[in-house]
Amino acid sequence: MRWQDLRRSSNVEDRRGMRPAAVGGVGGIGAIVIVLVALFFGVDPSALLQQVDPGPSQTETASGPSSAAPDEMSQFLAAVLGSTEDTWGAVFQEAGSRYAPPKLVRFSGATRSACGSASAAMGPFYCPADRMVYIDTDFFDELSRRFGAPGQFAEAYVVAHEVGHHVQNLLGIMDKVGQLRGRGGDSNALSVRVELQADCFAGVWSKRGDQQGHFLEPGDIESAMRAAAAVGDDALQKQSQGYVVPDSFTHGSSDQRVRWFRRGYDSGNPTTCDTFSAQTL
Repeated sequence: MRWQDLRRSSNVEDRRGMRPAAVGGVGGIGAIVIVLVALFFGVDPSALLQQVDPGPSQTETASGPSSAAPDEMSQFLAAVLGSTEDTWGAVFQEAGSRYAPPKLVRFSGATRSACGSASAAMGPFYCPADRMVYIDTDFFDELSRRFGAPGQFAEAYVVAHEVGHHVQNLLGIMDKVGQLRGRGGDSNALSVRVELQADCFAGVWSKRGDQQGHFLEPGDIESAMRAAAAVGDDALQKQSQGYVVPDSFTHGSSDQRVRWFRRGYDSGNPTTCDTFSAQTL
């Protein structure tokens, strides 16, 4: 991926070396229990944390020497985020609206969000309550070593997927999904459609962002699709428990995730990403 010439976003917050304060609300042992229960039942931990009062806002404190120097990874994240800002800014402008970008928080180990505690074990996630994307970049090492999806564009896909959730939030899709859940809708099935749409939005960024910034290199799209396949529910369940339980899916199968990413990339049009009207995912 040729990202070095992309515009750097200023919406990156580096919390490495910061220790989250011990406060009321969900944190510490409470957050660990929620994450373990969520993983056991195949549920997205951040979805559960979003439903719990995180308690009062707190300031994080330094726990050691600052690691906030703009290293290559920080530059990479700022470049990818900047590209998503340019892409979605243009998409929203075409629709007569204005795009309000999210902030990306890079942390190490654990931090706090408006959705509760965030930890490296949860993986990257988006918190709609504070409109922030949270990433411990050690996850990228896991993506390469454990899941067999190396490459910078695979990492960029992860960022773009989480930004896709921000786009859903701005469009009111997350609120509508919450209303459907409140009326007794199938929570897991709704989660799958939410996640697949974010994959599709990541594909839209891949196409339109490359048209703007010319960052794609041979093999990049295949790298992103390997990452999408690696984090499919069926692949993760086979790896963790040796068998697949489709009714417990919350993100979609490997084939579905690849298919919807590809749909977004092939079209470059977010209107093709309506997973909620699709009869077949």
